[in-house]
Amino acid sequence: MFHRILIANRGEIALRIIRAAKELGIETVCVHSTADRDGPWLEMADQVVCIGPAPARESYLRIDRIISAAEVANVDAIHPGYGFLAENAHFAEVCRDCRIEFIGPSPEAMARLGDKVSCKRLARQSGTPVFPGSDGAIEDEEEGVELAREIGYPVIVKASAGGGGRGMRVAHNEPALRAGLQAARQEAQAAFGDGTVYIEKFLEQARHFEVQVIGDKHGSAVHLYERDCTSQRRHQKLIEEATAPGVDPAKRDAVCRSAAELVRAAEYAGAATVEFLMDRAQNFYMLEVNTRVQVEHPVTEMVTGVDIVKTQLRVAAGEPLPWSQADIKANGHAIECRINAEDPERGFMPQAGRIEFLAAPGGPGVRVDSHARSGYRIPPDYDSMIGKLIVHAPTRGEAIARMRRALDEYRIAPIRTTIPLHRRLLDSREFVDADFDIHYVERLLKHG
Repeated sequence: MFHRILIANRGEIALRIIRAAKELGIETVCVHSTADRDGPWLEMADQVVCIGPAPARESYLRIDRIISAAEVANVDAIHPGYGFLAENAHFAEVCRDCRIEFIGPSPEAMARLGDKVSCKRLARQSGTPVFPGSDGAIEDEEEGVELAREIGYPVIVKASAGGGGRGMRVAHNEPALRAGLQAARQEAQAAFGDGTVYIEKFLEQARHFEVQVIGDKHGSAVHLYERDCTSQRRHQKLIEEATAPGVDPAKRDAVCRSAAELVRAAEYAGAATVEFLMDRAQNFYMLEVNTRVQVEHPVTEMVTGVDIVKTQLRVAAGEPLPWSQADIKANGHAIECRINAEDPERGFMPQAGRIEFLAAPGGPGVRVDSHARSGYRIPPDYDSMIGKLIVHAPTRGEAIARMRRALDEYRIAPIRTTIPLHRRLLDSREFVDADFDIHYVERLLKHG
Protein backbone atom coordinates (compact mmCIF):
# COMPACT_ATOMS: atom_id res chain seq x y z
CA MET A 1 0.00 0.00 0.00
CA PHE A 2 1.06 3.58 -0.60
CA HIS A 3 2.82 5.56 2.12
CA ARG A 4 1.81 9.04 0.93
CA ILE A 5 -0.50 10.30 -1.86
CA LEU A 6 -1.20 13.71 -3.37
CA ILE A 7 -4.80 14.77 -4.01
CA ALA A 8 -5.05 16.90 -7.15
CA ASN A 9 -8.52 18.26 -6.44
CA ARG A 10 -10.57 20.32 -4.03
CA GLY A 11 -13.80 20.45 -2.03
CA GLU A 12 -15.89 17.46 -1.06
CA ILE A 13 -14.09 14.92 -3.25
CA ALA A 14 -10.72 15.93 -1.78
CA LEU A 15 -12.18 15.41 1.70
CA ARG A 16 -13.67 12.06 0.65
CA ILE A 17 -10.25 10.85 -0.57
CA ILE A 18 -8.50 12.11 2.59
CA ARG A 19 -10.90 10.13 4.77
CA ALA A 20 -10.44 6.92 2.76
CA ALA A 21 -6.66 7.33 2.81
CA LYS A 22 -6.55 7.91 6.58
CA GLU A 23 -8.49 4.71 7.20
CA LEU A 24 -5.89 2.83 5.15
CA GLY A 25 -3.00 4.48 7.01
CA ILE A 26 -1.92 6.60 4.05
CA GLU A 27 -0.58 10.14 4.50
CA THR A 28 -2.17 12.84 2.33
CA VAL A 29 -0.88 15.93 0.58
CA CYS A 30 -3.46 18.40 -0.76
CA VAL A 31 -2.71 20.99 -3.43
CA HIS A 32 -4.82 24.15 -3.49
CA SER A 33 -5.24 27.48 -5.22
CA THR A 34 -5.08 30.85 -3.48
CA ALA A 35 -8.90 30.97 -3.58
CA ASP A 36 -9.00 27.76 -1.53
CA ARG A 37 -6.33 28.63 1.01
CA ASP A 38 -8.93 28.45 3.80
CA GLY A 39 -10.72 25.37 2.47
CA PRO A 40 -11.94 23.27 5.41
CA TRP A 41 -10.75 20.04 3.78
CA LEU A 42 -7.14 21.25 3.97
CA GLU A 43 -7.26 20.99 7.77
CA MET A 44 -7.63 17.22 7.39
CA ALA A 45 -4.58 16.75 5.15
CA ASP A 46 -1.12 15.98 6.51
CA GLN A 47 0.46 18.56 4.20
CA VAL A 48 -0.81 21.29 1.86
CA VAL A 49 0.85 22.97 -1.13
CA CYS A 50 -0.34 26.10 -2.91
CA ILE A 51 -0.02 25.65 -6.68
CA GLY A 52 -1.28 28.95 -8.06
CA PRO A 53 -3.99 31.60 -8.28
CA ALA A 54 -7.74 31.06 -8.36
CA PRO A 55 -8.37 30.29 -12.06
CA ALA A 56 -8.26 26.53 -12.56
CA ARG A 57 -6.12 26.91 -15.68
CA GLU A 58 -3.42 28.45 -13.46
CA SER A 59 -3.69 25.96 -10.60
CA TYR A 60 -5.75 22.74 -10.67
CA LEU A 61 -5.16 22.27 -14.41
CA ARG A 62 -1.42 22.96 -14.27
CA ILE A 63 0.20 19.55 -14.67
CA ASP A 64 3.70 20.94 -14.16
CA ARG A 65 2.83 22.52 -10.82
CA ILE A 66 1.03 19.42 -9.56
CA ILE A 67 3.95 17.18 -10.51
CA SER A 68 6.40 19.58 -8.86
CA ALA A 69 4.32 19.50 -5.66
CA ALA A 70 4.24 15.70 -5.81
CA GLU A 71 8.00 15.46 -6.22
CA VAL A 72 8.73 17.93 -3.43
CA ALA A 73 6.32 16.11 -1.10
CA ASN A 74 7.83 12.75 -2.10
CA VAL A 75 4.49 11.04 -2.75
CA ASP A 76 3.93 7.55 -4.15
CA ALA A 77 0.79 8.35 -6.09
CA ILE A 78 -1.67 11.03 -7.21
CA HIS A 79 -5.46 10.78 -6.93
CA PRO A 80 -7.17 13.16 -9.41
CA GLY A 81 -10.71 12.93 -7.99
CA TYR A 82 -13.26 13.92 -10.64
CA GLY A 83 -13.23 16.88 -13.01
CA PHE A 84 -10.06 18.91 -13.64
CA LEU A 85 -7.39 16.40 -14.80
CA ALA A 86 -9.19 13.19 -13.81
CA GLU A 87 -9.79 12.06 -17.41
CA ASN A 88 -6.66 13.56 -18.94
CA ALA A 89 -4.61 10.74 -20.47
CA HIS A 90 -1.62 13.05 -20.88
CA PHE A 91 -1.59 13.73 -17.13
CA ALA A 92 -1.70 9.99 -16.42
CA GLU A 93 1.20 9.51 -18.83
CA VAL A 94 3.25 12.28 -17.19
CA CYS A 95 2.68 10.65 -13.80
CA ARG A 96 3.96 7.37 -15.16
CA ASP A 97 6.99 9.01 -16.75
CA CYS A 98 7.79 10.60 -13.37
CA ARG A 99 7.40 7.23 -11.61
CA ILE A 100 4.37 8.43 -9.67
CA GLU A 101 1.37 6.09 -9.67
CA PHE A 102 -1.78 7.59 -11.18
CA ILE A 103 -4.78 6.40 -9.14
CA GLY A 104 -6.90 5.56 -12.11
CA PRO A 105 -6.58 3.73 -15.42
CA SER A 106 -3.47 3.57 -17.57
CA PRO A 107 -3.20 6.26 -20.27
CA GLU A 108 -3.88 3.56 -22.88
CA ALA A 109 -7.04 2.27 -21.18
CA MET A 110 -8.24 5.82 -20.58
CA ALA A 111 -7.78 6.62 -24.27
CA ARG A 112 -9.64 3.46 -25.33
CA LEU A 113 -12.69 4.28 -23.23
CA GLY A 114 -12.47 8.06 -22.80
CA ASP A 115 -12.61 8.77 -26.52
CA LYS A 116 -16.24 8.14 -27.48
CA VAL A 117 -15.44 6.95 -31.00
CA SER A 118 -12.91 4.31 -29.96
CA CYS A 119 -15.07 3.36 -26.97
CA LYS A 120 -18.06 2.70 -29.21
CA ARG A 121 -15.92 0.50 -31.47
CA LEU A 122 -14.67 -1.52 -28.49
CA ALA A 123 -18.20 -1.79 -27.10
CA ARG A 124 -19.42 -3.38 -30.32
CA GLN A 125 -16.59 -5.89 -30.14
CA SER A 126 -17.34 -6.78 -26.50
CA GLY A 127 -21.11 -7.08 -26.93
CA THR A 128 -22.16 -3.91 -25.11
CA PRO A 129 -25.31 -2.46 -26.77
CA VAL A 130 -24.69 0.81 -28.64
CA PHE A 131 -26.77 3.31 -30.58
CA PRO A 132 -27.10 3.05 -34.37
CA GLY A 133 -24.75 5.69 -35.76
CA SER A 134 -21.34 6.40 -37.21
CA ASP A 135 -18.56 3.88 -36.72
CA GLY A 136 -16.08 6.71 -36.30
CA ALA A 137 -15.64 10.43 -36.67
CA ILE A 138 -17.75 12.35 -39.19
CA GLU A 139 -15.20 14.00 -41.45
CA ASP A 140 -17.54 15.35 -44.09
CA GLU A 141 -20.93 17.06 -43.83
CA GLU A 142 -22.41 15.01 -46.67
CA GLU A 143 -21.32 11.81 -44.94
CA GLY A 144 -23.30 12.89 -41.89
CA VAL A 145 -26.38 13.77 -43.91
CA GLU A 146 -26.33 10.38 -45.67
CA LEU A 147 -25.96 8.52 -42.38
CA ALA A 148 -28.88 10.44 -40.82
CA ARG A 149 -31.08 9.43 -43.77
CA GLU A 150 -30.17 5.79 -43.14
CA ILE A 151 -30.83 5.66 -39.39
CA GLY A 152 -33.69 8.20 -39.39
CA TYR A 153 -34.25 11.49 -37.59
CA PRO A 154 -33.92 12.71 -34.92
CA VAL A 155 -30.17 12.28 -34.55
CA ILE A 156 -27.66 13.79 -32.16
CA VAL A 157 -24.23 15.19 -32.98
CA LYS A 158 -21.70 14.58 -30.20
CA ALA A 159 -18.15 15.67 -29.51
CA SER A 160 -15.79 12.69 -29.24
CA ALA A 161 -13.94 14.34 -26.34
CA GLY A 162 -17.05 15.96 -24.88
CA GLY A 163 -18.90 15.97 -21.61
CA GLY A 164 -21.40 18.01 -19.61
CA GLY A 165 -23.60 18.59 -22.65
CA ARG A 166 -20.99 20.60 -24.54
CA GLY A 167 -20.41 19.82 -28.20
CA MET A 168 -23.87 18.24 -28.54
CA ARG A 169 -26.66 19.16 -30.97
CA VAL A 170 -29.99 17.43 -31.65
CA ALA A 171 -31.26 17.57 -35.25
CA HIS A 172 -34.77 16.71 -36.43
CA ASN A 173 -34.10 17.44 -40.08
CA GLU A 174 -31.30 17.98 -42.60
CA PRO A 175 -30.88 21.78 -42.23
CA ALA A 176 -30.64 21.40 -38.46
CA LEU A 177 -28.07 18.62 -38.88
CA ARG A 178 -25.86 20.70 -41.18
CA ALA A 179 -25.96 23.61 -38.74
CA GLY A 180 -25.47 21.28 -35.77
CA LEU A 181 -22.36 19.64 -37.22
CA GLN A 182 -20.66 22.99 -37.63
CA ALA A 183 -21.75 24.34 -34.23
CA ALA A 184 -20.79 21.15 -32.37
CA ARG A 185 -17.34 21.09 -33.97
CA GLN A 186 -16.68 24.71 -33.02
CA GLU A 187 -17.93 24.26 -29.45
CA ALA A 188 -15.95 21.05 -28.97
CA GLN A 189 -12.77 22.63 -30.31
CA ALA A 190 -13.16 25.59 -27.95
CA ALA A 191 -14.06 23.47 -24.90
CA PHE A 192 -11.81 20.42 -25.33
CA GLY A 193 -9.24 21.34 -27.97
CA ASP A 194 -10.67 18.58 -30.19
CA GLY A 195 -13.35 19.24 -32.80
CA THR A 196 -14.00 15.57 -33.63
CA VAL A 197 -17.72 14.73 -33.73
CA TYR A 198 -19.86 11.69 -34.48
CA ILE A 199 -23.58 11.00 -35.00
CA GLU A 200 -26.02 8.69 -33.20
CA LYS A 201 -29.73 8.01 -33.23
CA PHE A 202 -31.49 10.24 -30.67
CA LEU A 203 -34.16 8.99 -28.28
CA GLU A 204 -36.92 11.52 -27.66
CA GLN A 205 -38.03 9.80 -24.45
CA ALA A 206 -35.36 8.02 -22.47
CA ARG A 207 -34.09 7.32 -19.00
CA HIS A 208 -30.43 7.79 -18.10
CA PHE A 209 -28.88 4.73 -16.52
CA GLU A 210 -25.25 4.14 -15.52
CA VAL A 211 -23.36 1.06 -14.36
CA GLN A 212 -20.56 1.29 -11.79
CA VAL A 213 -17.63 -0.98 -12.63
CA ILE A 214 -14.27 -1.59 -10.95
CA GLY A 215 -11.34 -3.39 -12.55
CA ASP A 216 -7.93 -4.41 -11.23
CA LYS A 217 -4.46 -4.89 -12.73
CA HIS A 218 -4.91 -8.65 -12.85
CA GLY A 219 -7.62 -8.77 -15.53
CA SER A 220 -10.66 -8.88 -13.24
CA ALA A 221 -13.63 -6.50 -13.34
CA VAL A 222 -16.96 -6.54 -11.52
CA HIS A 223 -20.01 -4.34 -11.69
CA LEU A 224 -21.57 -2.76 -8.61
CA TYR A 225 -25.01 -2.55 -10.20
CA GLU A 226 -26.55 0.55 -11.68
CA ARG A 227 -27.73 4.05 -10.86
CA ASP A 228 -30.66 5.93 -12.37
CA CYS A 229 -29.70 9.54 -13.14
CA THR A 230 -32.78 10.52 -15.17
CA SER A 231 -33.44 13.55 -12.93
CA GLN A 232 -31.25 16.12 -14.67
CA ARG A 233 -31.31 19.61 -16.10
CA ARG A 234 -29.33 20.56 -19.21
CA HIS A 235 -27.38 17.28 -18.96
CA GLN A 236 -26.38 18.07 -15.35
CA LYS A 237 -27.51 15.42 -12.87
CA LEU A 238 -29.62 16.51 -9.90
CA ILE A 239 -30.82 13.27 -8.28
CA GLU A 240 -29.34 9.75 -8.51
CA GLU A 241 -30.83 6.48 -7.32
CA ALA A 242 -29.48 2.98 -6.85
CA THR A 243 -30.77 0.65 -8.01
CA ALA A 244 -32.86 1.97 -10.93
CA PRO A 245 -36.59 1.62 -10.23
CA GLY A 246 -38.88 -0.42 -12.44
CA VAL A 247 -36.22 -2.16 -14.55
CA ASP A 248 -36.69 -5.80 -15.57
CA PRO A 249 -34.17 -7.83 -13.49
CA ALA A 250 -33.03 -9.91 -16.47
CA LYS A 251 -32.33 -6.81 -18.57
CA ARG A 252 -30.58 -5.13 -15.63
CA ASP A 253 -28.34 -8.17 -15.17
CA ALA A 254 -27.51 -8.33 -18.90
CA VAL A 255 -26.55 -4.68 -19.25
CA CYS A 256 -24.53 -4.64 -16.01
CA ARG A 257 -22.57 -7.71 -17.09
CA SER A 258 -21.94 -6.19 -20.52
CA ALA A 259 -20.51 -3.08 -18.85
CA ALA A 260 -18.08 -5.18 -16.82
CA GLU A 261 -17.08 -7.06 -19.97
CA LEU A 262 -16.34 -3.76 -21.74
CA VAL A 263 -14.06 -2.66 -18.90
CA ARG A 264 -12.26 -6.03 -18.95
CA ALA A 265 -11.81 -5.78 -22.73
CA ALA A 266 -10.18 -2.35 -22.28
CA GLU A 267 -7.67 -3.82 -19.76
CA TYR A 268 -8.86 -1.17 -17.34
CA ALA A 269 -7.83 -0.86 -13.69
CA GLY A 270 -9.81 1.44 -11.39
CA ALA A 271 -13.33 2.83 -11.12
CA ALA A 272 -15.31 3.43 -14.29
CA THR A 273 -18.92 4.27 -15.05
CA VAL A 274 -20.57 3.01 -18.24
CA GLU A 275 -23.49 5.27 -19.14
CA PHE A 276 -26.59 4.15 -21.05
CA LEU A 277 -29.89 5.51 -22.27
CA MET A 278 -32.92 3.24 -21.89
CA ASP A 279 -36.03 3.54 -24.08
CA ARG A 280 -39.59 2.76 -22.97
CA ALA A 281 -39.20 -0.86 -24.07
CA GLN A 282 -36.15 -1.05 -21.75
CA ASN A 283 -33.67 -1.41 -24.57
CA PHE A 284 -30.26 -0.07 -23.52
CA TYR A 285 -27.78 1.89 -25.63
CA MET A 286 -24.33 2.88 -24.39
CA LEU A 287 -23.56 6.60 -24.30
CA GLU A 288 -20.00 6.79 -23.00
CA VAL A 289 -17.62 5.67 -20.27
CA ASN A 290 -16.43 7.99 -17.50
CA THR A 291 -12.90 6.91 -16.63
CA ARG A 292 -12.89 8.21 -13.04
CA VAL A 293 -14.80 8.06 -9.79
CA GLN A 294 -18.25 9.62 -10.23
CA VAL A 295 -19.84 12.38 -8.16
CA GLU A 296 -22.63 9.88 -7.50
CA HIS A 297 -20.52 7.01 -6.18
CA PRO A 298 -22.00 7.21 -2.62
CA VAL A 299 -25.40 5.81 -3.67
CA THR A 300 -23.65 2.71 -4.98
CA GLU A 301 -21.61 2.46 -1.78
CA MET A 302 -24.79 2.63 0.28
CA VAL A 303 -26.51 -0.28 -1.49
CA THR A 304 -23.47 -2.55 -1.96
CA GLY A 305 -21.35 -1.77 1.10
CA VAL A 306 -18.29 -1.40 -1.16
CA ASP A 307 -16.01 1.57 -0.43
CA ILE A 308 -15.22 2.65 -3.99
CA VAL A 309 -12.48 5.15 -3.09
CA LYS A 310 -10.63 2.69 -0.86
CA THR A 311 -10.91 0.14 -3.64
CA GLN A 312 -9.41 2.64 -6.09
CA LEU A 313 -6.42 3.05 -3.77
CA ARG A 314 -5.97 -0.70 -3.29
CA VAL A 315 -6.25 -1.45 -7.01
CA ALA A 316 -3.76 1.30 -7.90
CA ALA A 317 -1.33 -0.20 -5.39
CA GLY A 318 -1.56 -3.51 -7.27
CA GLU A 319 -3.94 -5.44 -5.05
CA PRO A 320 -6.45 -7.77 -6.76
CA LEU A 321 -10.17 -7.21 -6.28
CA PRO A 322 -11.20 -9.03 -3.08
CA TRP A 323 -14.51 -10.29 -4.48
CA SER A 324 -16.01 -12.04 -7.48
CA GLN A 325 -19.23 -10.89 -9.16
CA ALA A 326 -21.24 -13.38 -7.11
CA ASP A 327 -20.09 -11.67 -3.90
CA ILE A 328 -21.62 -8.29 -4.85
CA LYS A 329 -25.19 -7.80 -3.66
CA ALA A 330 -27.48 -4.76 -3.83
CA ASN A 331 -29.45 -4.16 -0.65
CA GLY A 332 -32.24 -1.62 -0.21
CA HIS A 333 -32.50 1.67 -2.06
CA ALA A 334 -30.36 4.82 -1.97
CA ILE A 335 -30.99 8.35 -3.28
CA GLU A 336 -28.53 11.22 -3.65
CA CYS A 337 -29.34 14.91 -4.12
CA ARG A 338 -26.62 17.28 -5.30
CA ILE A 339 -26.66 20.40 -3.17
CA ASN A 340 -25.56 23.26 -5.41
CA ALA A 341 -25.05 26.88 -4.41
CA GLU A 342 -27.45 28.09 -7.10
CA ASP A 343 -30.72 30.00 -7.07
CA PRO A 344 -33.38 28.04 -8.99
CA GLU A 345 -35.69 31.07 -8.87
CA ARG A 346 -33.17 33.18 -10.78
CA GLY A 347 -32.15 30.89 -13.61
CA PHE A 348 -29.87 28.77 -11.40
CA MET A 349 -27.49 31.68 -10.88
CA PRO A 350 -24.38 30.55 -8.95
CA GLN A 351 -24.21 31.85 -5.38
CA ALA A 352 -20.74 32.79 -4.22
CA GLY A 353 -20.19 34.22 -0.74
CA ARG A 354 -20.05 33.38 2.94
CA ILE A 355 -22.23 30.71 4.55
CA GLU A 356 -23.25 32.26 7.84
CA PHE A 357 -25.15 29.23 9.11
CA LEU A 358 -25.15 25.56 8.13
CA ALA A 359 -26.83 22.67 9.92
CA ALA A 360 -26.64 19.30 8.16
CA PRO A 361 -29.31 16.61 8.58
CA GLY A 362 -28.69 13.37 10.42
CA GLY A 363 -30.46 10.32 11.77
CA PRO A 364 -30.70 6.73 10.53
CA GLY A 365 -29.64 6.10 6.95
CA VAL A 366 -28.47 9.67 6.25
CA ARG A 367 -25.03 10.60 4.87
CA VAL A 368 -23.71 14.05 3.98
CA ASP A 369 -20.58 14.40 1.84
CA SER A 370 -19.65 18.08 1.98
CA HIS A 371 -16.73 20.36 2.62
CA ALA A 372 -19.00 23.30 3.49
CA ARG A 373 -19.66 24.53 7.04
CA SER A 374 -20.72 27.68 8.85
CA GLY A 375 -18.26 30.47 8.05
CA TYR A 376 -17.06 28.89 4.78
CA ARG A 377 -16.80 31.34 1.89
CA ILE A 378 -17.80 29.83 -1.46
CA PRO A 379 -15.40 31.09 -4.14
CA PRO A 380 -16.86 32.15 -7.50
CA ASP A 381 -14.18 30.31 -9.46
CA TYR A 382 -15.33 26.68 -9.42
CA ASP A 383 -18.30 24.34 -9.74
CA SER A 384 -21.28 25.34 -7.62
CA MET A 385 -21.74 21.98 -5.88
CA ILE A 386 -21.12 22.31 -2.14
CA GLY A 387 -22.26 18.88 -1.05
CA LYS A 388 -24.24 15.71 -1.58
CA LEU A 389 -27.06 14.42 0.58
CA ILE A 390 -27.48 10.65 0.46
CA VAL A 391 -30.08 8.45 2.16
CA HIS A 392 -30.54 4.70 2.34
CA ALA A 393 -33.62 2.68 3.30
CA PRO A 394 -35.06 -0.81 2.73
CA THR A 395 -37.42 0.33 -0.07
CA ARG A 396 -37.64 3.17 -2.58
CA GLY A 397 -40.75 4.55 -0.91
CA GLU A 398 -39.00 4.67 2.45
CA ALA A 399 -35.92 6.24 0.86
CA ILE A 400 -38.04 9.01 -0.69
CA ALA A 401 -39.67 9.70 2.69
CA ARG A 402 -36.25 9.75 4.37
CA MET A 403 -34.86 12.15 1.77
CA ARG A 404 -37.82 14.51 2.20
CA ARG A 405 -37.21 14.50 5.93
CA ALA A 406 -33.48 15.09 5.52
CA LEU A 407 -34.01 17.96 3.06
CA ASP A 408 -36.36 19.59 5.56
CA GLU A 409 -33.60 19.39 8.19
CA TYR A 410 -30.90 20.87 5.95
CA ARG A 411 -30.31 24.55 6.81
CA ILE A 412 -27.98 26.80 4.81
CA ALA A 413 -28.14 30.61 5.06
CA PRO A 414 -28.02 33.14 3.54
CA ILE A 415 -26.69 31.36 0.43
CA ARG A 416 -29.48 30.07 -1.81
CA THR A 417 -29.23 26.43 -2.84
CA THR A 418 -31.06 23.77 -4.86
CA ILE A 419 -32.62 22.25 -1.72
CA PRO A 420 -36.10 23.70 -2.46
CA LEU A 421 -35.92 22.28 -6.00
CA HIS A 422 -35.11 18.82 -4.67
CA ARG A 423 -38.10 18.99 -2.35
CA ARG A 424 -40.28 19.84 -5.33
CA LEU A 425 -38.85 17.03 -7.48
CA LEU A 426 -39.36 14.42 -4.78
CA ASP A 427 -43.02 15.46 -4.53
CA SER A 428 -43.63 15.29 -8.29
CA ARG A 429 -45.82 12.49 -9.63
CA GLU A 430 -43.27 11.60 -12.32
CA PHE A 431 -40.52 10.99 -9.78
CA VAL A 432 -42.63 9.16 -7.22
CA ASP A 433 -44.06 6.83 -9.89
CA ALA A 434 -40.68 6.49 -11.68
CA ASP A 435 -42.62 7.40 -14.82
CA PHE A 436 -40.13 9.94 -16.11
CA ASP A 437 -37.60 10.72 -18.81
CA ILE A 438 -34.53 12.94 -19.03
CA HIS A 439 -36.66 15.99 -19.91
CA TYR A 440 -39.16 15.84 -17.05
CA VAL A 441 -37.28 18.29 -14.81
CA GLU A 442 -37.25 20.95 -17.51
CA ARG A 443 -40.96 20.36 -18.18
CA LEU A 444 -41.66 20.78 -14.47
CA LEU A 445 -39.68 24.03 -14.33
CA LYS A 446 -41.30 25.37 -17.49
CA HIS A 447 -44.84 24.83 -16.22
CA GLY A 448 -44.16 26.18 -12.77
